[in-house]
Amino acid sequence: MLGYVFRRAAAVVPILLGVSVVCFSFIHLAPGDAISALAGDNASKEVIAQLRQSYGYDQSLPIQYVRWLGMILSGNLGTSIMTGRSVVSEVIPAALHTAILAVAAIALSLAVGIAMGALAASTRRVWLDRLLTGIAILGVSVPHYWVGIVLVAVFSVELGLLPAMGMGPAVSIYDFSWHDAKFIVLPAITLALIPTAIIARTVRATLIDVRKDEFVQTLYSFGLSRRRVAAHIARNAAPAVLAVIGLQIAQLLGGSILVETVFAWPGTGYLLNTAIATRDMPLLQGTILILATFFVLMNFLVDLIQPFFDPRIMRH
Repeated sequence: MLGYVFRRAAAVVPILLGVSVVCFSFIHLAPGDAISALAGDNASKEVIAQLRQSYGYDQSLPIQYVRWLGMILSGNLGTSIMTGRSVVSEVIPAALHTAILAVAAIALSLAVGIAMGALAASTRRVWLDRLLTGIAILGVSVPHYWVGIVLVAVFSVELGLLPAMGMGPAVSIYDFSWHDAKFIVLPAITLALIPTAIIARTVRATLIDVRKDEFVQTLYSFGLSRRRVAAHIARNAAPAVLAVIGLQIAQLLGGSILVETVFAWPGTGYLLNTAIATRDMPLLQGTILILATFFVLMNFLVDLIQPFFDPRIMRH
């Protein structure tokens, strides 16, 4: 087991390095110039050149990357061009706000998605299976930002039951309380829509495939009860389902630009949207790098959990 952990951990390092290269390169390939926006339309070329030099943008891209990577390794993600604050101080509160929303969406996705998938698998080729499968396909197909707008129009504008945007009187995660929970209902449902559908379809397909294996009939021939056989089926289906769940959790914790923008939720998605609009490259680079790093580490964690359900994975 220890050797498997070391192998997986060693594979994470080049992936993270590649993520940093892609993040740095794509940001510089994007159109727009934050320095010109910061200097203003009437700024002289000398002022713009001075600003470029102060932010290090007068150097070649390889030198900029090496300096940027050195800052990251020292725990410094740079300074936001528009606010003048450190990128870390901007990202951490946004990430905590996203975590509140993501936890609610994750809980909803797991509960509903696993239940739908298991129920559809147990009623295969019956009308209930077709209904649940249709709902799952619809959940993947419908744009979640459009669903968010519809939910706001119905439950906020027409019925007045739930607030439309923001996170309530709480200005940060530390002030968030149960009284502010009503602000999280609509964005959590919207954010959980696609992961719920994906988890449901994965659970259904995996359970059906596992039930076709010969060991299932062997267990029944030994006289095991349906409940014990179902436990064995679930154990064998767990690795594939965990891989998909891990991806969905990582995406949820990474936030959603569209959903957080629709509901004005001050998370990482909303922060990314702001950074893109203002061409704030240090903030954009730092935010994307943190989210991408979390995504990689989440997959690493899933890789460590899977062998507990299927020890054969450690042989690969």
